[in-house]
Amino acid sequence: MPAVMKHKISVFEKLIADSIRNVLKDYQPRTLFIPAEYMLSMGGKRLRPLLTLMAADLFGKSGEEVIDAALAVEIFHNFSLVHDDLMDNADLRRSYPTVHKKWSANSAILSGDALVIEAYRYIARVSPDLLPDILGLFTTTAMKICEGQQYDMDFEQRLDVTEDEYIEMIRLKTAVLIGCALKIGAIIAGAPPEDADLLYQFGINIGLAFQLKDDLLDVYGNPETFGKKIGGDILSNKKTFLLIRCLKSASQEQKKELYRWLTATEYDPDEKISFVKNIYDELNLKFTVENLIEKYYLASLDCLSLVNIPDDHKRDLVSLSENLMYREK
Repeated sequence: MPAVMKHKISVFEKLIADSIRNVLKDYQPRTLFIPAEYMLSMGGKRLRPLLTLMAADLFGKSGEEVIDAALAVEIFHNFSLVHDDLMDNADLRRSYPTVHKKWSANSAILSGDALVIEAYRYIARVSPDLLPDILGLFTTTAMKICEGQQYDMDFEQRLDVTEDEYIEMIRLKTAVLIGCALKIGAIIAGAPPEDADLLYQFGINIGLAFQLKDDLLDVYGNPETFGKKIGGDILSNKKTFLLIRCLKSASQEQKKELYRWLTATEYDPDEKISFVKNIYDELNLKFTVENLIEKYYLASLDCLSLVNIPDDHKRDLVSLSENLMYREK
């Protein structure tokens, strides 16, 4: 990554980190807000607010002029993770105990609600002349994320989920917030509508590639760097692209054994992970998903190339996107 980009990114990341420390500060009762602050303090990639700042920077707006909207996106994202972890009964998030494990399910529900309310408080700080467009985009995105989460839950009860259904689910659950983050930054910076829309589509494609990479890392990643237990999706029978393609492509004998594991109520977790991963390997599904990731990554670059600003101004986003595609966590 070029030194100039590293410097700019580090400045944006520090602005985000410093600003997040003041979110929910001194709110009472502390029993409500400490779990929410804990979630925000975990860090993580903080990709979405970074993209908001970078999109605004493309069109000449400083980070300080966009930080409230960027924080709104990040706060909402963390709300969705608190509730998502609860629904999945996940133990870890970013290598830390999840909110419902550290406190309780009730705390996760209520602190998550507090986060989404705070997200709207921050988005409402946008300039009044831009607020209708920004609020409309933000609210539409929020609803789409709920739709995506419901599809994800519905898929738990099905073994006939199609690849197209899965892609639509992750578009709603993951990609739309990344697109929204970019478009918000562009709108605040006064970008032409067609450029703001292209950045949104850039974000959608990056989001799809990002989630597919997450699915891949859940099976093939290093648990020490990934921050979550490897094989969690396999143990929960999560309908990832890997599993959907496996059910479609497996031999009759493989399907028979696979269905046995998918319907078993008692099993050795390591044995189940090993068995399913072996079938993935036999069908060369890692290569298949890597090709799909590359497809969406290239589509994102196509969208970015059409944004009507000099190409050298886009290098930061291109480099960041490349790092996301080849990350190990």
